Amino acid sequence: MATTVPGTTPKGAKFKGTKPRRTKNKHRSALLGAMFLMATSAVGPGFIVQTTNFTVQLGAAFAFAILVSILVDIAVQLNVWRVIGVSGKRAQELANTILPGAGWFLAALICLGGLVFNVGNIAGTGLGLNVLFGIDARLGGILSAVIAIAIFLSKRAGLALDKIVVVLGAVMIVLIGYVAIVSRPPLGDALRNAVIPDNIDFLIITTLIGGTIGGYITYAGAHRMIDAGVSGPENVREITQSSVLGIIVTGVIRVLLFLAILGVVAGGVALTSDNLAAEAFQSAAGTIGLKLFGIILWAASITSVIGAAYTSISFVTTAKTSPRMRSIATVVFIAVSTVVFTFIGQAPATLLIMAGAVNGLILPVGFAVILWVAWRRRDLLGGYVYPKWLLGIGVAAWLLTLFLGYQSLGGLSQLWV
Repeated sequence: MATTVPGTTPKGAKFKGTKPRRTKNKHRSALLGAMFLMATSAVGPGFIVQTTNFTVQLGAAFAFAILVSILVDIAVQLNVWRVIGVSGKRAQELANTILPGAGWFLAALICLGGLVFNVGNIAGTGLGLNVLFGIDARLGGILSAVIAIAIFLSKRAGLALDKIVVVLGAVMIVLIGYVAIVSRPPLGDALRNAVIPDNIDFLIITTLIGGTIGGYITYAGAHRMIDAGVSGPENVREITQSSVLGIIVTGVIRVLLFLAILGVVAGGVALTSDNLAAEAFQSAAGTIGLKLFGIILWAASITSVIGAAYTSISFVTTAKTSPRMRSIATVVFIAVSTVVFTFIGQAPATLLIMAGAVNGLILPVGFAVILWVAWRRRDLLGGYVYPKWLLGIGVAAWLLTLFLGYQSLGGLSQLWV
């Protein structure tokens, strides 16, 4: 005798009324939000600064580093979304199942890195509003934190989160795309260097990859997806499509930002100020370019504040935690980050170094859990047969993350100098 899971419809049965359309739209909205949460979390104020500095340093040759980072991102995120999505369990829950206590260790690493870098994200929102309106950067950071807190205190926090990351993500793409067009970058030179670079800097590649898929960023989209109720082997197609589209969105933003800066650098402009990114946008499009930079920086920073807070709290709560309690915990996380920013003005240098090293360790540790479940724990995947090709590219990416983790440990030595 067949049984039906509560909340589902027996095979062959038909829905009545408008329920299927509402359910389908809800899933689509949740997946779109998860995609953009992953993408916008990966493109924060730190990424903007890194991209500008590295483009100034390498020129068109930086295209190779971006291509490598996107390829590694594909290998990691396809596996993370597939395993977490099919199992319906968060990364720390999978880790605790494999090795009791391992999940809480992973959660501690995530929260430490997320809290410290969220101070930097809030600082980014303050700088963005300073460029836009000339207000004090600390006041701008506090106002932005209030906006982020209001999102999580709303009655429909999940829907509000999905909407704002999608809208701000789209705004970033349009505005950065505009500057990329007016700056007139040498596209042919960039394409050639993407595959045959004039110069390869492995340290820059390591830094870029660690900063775009390390720490909480790895799990932001996947955790949002299952929290919204999209999970299980029956949703593999949706999970895969969403992860791929999320990676594409991330890649588009990275490429457009690179081209926008490259056009300025290739045009012979010498960027020398303390804020190279702002100077580059102003050189490309005048005062309008500077204001657009303020919008882009604020959008990138506020979405990273949201992503860091949401994902960090998802590691210290469970599926049984009420949405209200989860929202309150997220608000506290943002509030603590804001207090630190208010009194210090930026993330302490020592803590940033430590958090950077921790983020470098999170990736191989957490990703090893994902790959182990894919390889040896079919029971956690509901009997789903995991694709060998996907596991293969995941293992290759994991070996690279081991190298990145080893490299990040070098930062710890600076703590004792």
